[in-house]
Amino acid sequence: MSAVAIWLAALSQLLLVTGQLLLKRGMRPTPVRAGSLAGGIALLSGWFFLWLGLLADWDLSRLFPFEGLNPVLVVLGAWLFLKEHVPLIGWIGITLISIGVALVTSS
Repeated sequence: MSAVAIWLAALSQLLLVTGQLLLKRGMRPTPVRAGSLAGGIALLSGWFFLWLGLLADWDLSRLFPFEGLNPVLVVLGAWLFLKEHVPLIGWIGITLISIGVALVTSS
């Protein structure tokens, strides 16, 4: 994969995760934050169309491992921005996922 493809794949995952975090924030019971919901929907729409463009141009076997970054980034984002607790086993799991993604995409 070219550097551009790797950058775009990483960007697509950032859009996906940020959109999910905004939706989670916007769905808190009191008060519902319309701006967070709208931002989440916009970012997920951007992710969708970027991901379709990547699927059209790159081998799925090289592109799809970037989806493995999604749980890692969601856990990190939830911990940093939503102040959720992540147990030690969660940190071990996201470390193993990160290693797996690096191994698959480096070949």
